[in-house]
Amino acid sequence: MDAIITGLGQGFATALAPLNLFLVLAGCFCGTLIGALPGIGPINGVAILLPIAYGFGLPPESAIILLAGIYYGAEYGGRISSILLNVPGDAGAVMTTLDGNPMAKKGEAGRALSLSAIASFVGGTFAVVLLTAFGPALASYAVTFSPSDYVALMVFAFASLASLVGSNPVKTLFGAVIGLILASVGIDANTGVERYTFGVPDILAGIDFLVVVIGLFGMAELITLVEHQAAGTLKALKIDKSFVSMSDLMRVKWTILRSAIIGFFIGILPGTGASVASAVAYGTEKRVAKDGHLLGTGDIRGLAAPEAANNAAAGGAMVPMLTLGIPGSGTTAILLGALLLFNVTPGPLMFTQRPEIAWGLIASMYIGNIALIIINLPLVGLFARMLTIPQQYLTPLIGVLAFIGVYSVVSNPHDLFMITALGVFGWVMRKLNYSLAPVILGFVLGSLFEDNLRRALSISGGDWLILVESWNAVVLYVLAILVVVLPILASRRRASALAEGDSPATQA
Repeated sequence: MDAIITGLGQGFATALAPLNLFLVLAGCFCGTLIGALPGIGPINGVAILLPIAYGFGLPPESAIILLAGIYYGAEYGGRISSILLNVPGDAGAVMTTLDGNPMAKKGEAGRALSLSAIASFVGGTFAVVLLTAFGPALASYAVTFSPSDYVALMVFAFASLASLVGSNPVKTLFGAVIGLILASVGIDANTGVERYTFGVPDILAGIDFLVVVIGLFGMAELITLVEHQAAGTLKALKIDKSFVSMSDLMRVKWTILRSAIIGFFIGILPGTGASVASAVAYGTEKRVAKDGHLLGTGDIRGLAAPEAANNAAAGGAMVPMLTLGIPGSGTTAILLGALLLFNVTPGPLMFTQRPEIAWGLIASMYIGNIALIIINLPLVGLFARMLTIPQQYLTPLIGVLAFIGVYSVVSNPHDLFMITALGVFGWVMRKLNYSLAPVILGFVLGSLFEDNLRRALSISGGDWLILVESWNAVVLYVLAILVVVLPILASRRRASALAEGDSPATQA
């Protein structure tokens, strides 16, 4: 404990240096703006600004503090377009659209934005506290996860999808299957076989996540607006001066705590990330709540859960990177590359050999979370007033953001046609009352599931029993079964109770 306190004190001395403090604030502000751009997300933001940080000749601790500020700033910013435009800023913000956008459409954009900022702050701060106290020990446990354990984790995540959104589990699973199919498009890395490419060379490398999320959400939303505008049913959205209240915070306090714990522990597992954490946290909240059917209709619990989870996951992903040199997510992989670029090798020895970097980064995360809540809360009213833009102008704005966002990252004209086609497909699914969130989650989890299943079977020589050999996997399979079975049993029990209450004997 004394070593932690000493190291943290040294870290704050580094983080509070004028240059580093400025970089923390600049990184958080720029990250918020980057995260608010639909589909860009933290991984692209950090990748784009990494050459700038290196080109300025910043010291290693200053450069990593700047890039980390952009990372968790973008996790904050991703909620803005999710709530206001129904277009996720990144994969971790997909679940935020389910309740955040309905709140905005009900005239509660300010309430949704302020609540999400507070949930993000608590989740992020909780993660940094756990990183400070238990980082090395948790990282040592996380690396014990084998490929078969990851397969079990993916099965649990898919089981959570069964009743995640909507009232029809079949439609939810069908959407997840579509996501899995999209994830398998391209050349199989193991066999070199083309899958679902239909002779189109532009998709041999697969479909980029940015293309899928912008197409299914951004373009589908644009087509919906055009449809209403053509039919003359386009209505101006209400904007009030709503703000999160103390009663709201009391109602979601346990939701935020549960989701922060879930997000952090999923975040420390290498390769999972905020998308898995937010999905599991949302599914958990829907099952824990007695009136879980309200989630998805603009319920504050459905907004607080994924926001706390995805920011906690961002902090959790730092654990294996700093303590073991293993990236916990795509963004931390870039941060790891940044450290190596400065000839710094992450791992347990970094805390003693380069404490100004390891502890300085951790201390900057405390400062950054406080800075983000200070930056974001006063701007809630400004962000909410974006909805006062007349819809006939908002429609082309979404289109411009969608096309610029995709082309600036992938630089392939073919993908512009792809997002248009996916937009039409997403619009049709919405007309048929299919939720688009399972499609995105199936797409994100599909590659993780396939890669780890292949690794596990390669290790065992094709023996499927390897999937159930570890206790980690067995526990996750049991949880997956309970997630599917318990809601069915509970609904049958409620139905039988209602039947008994309506029986003639009871009425007599």
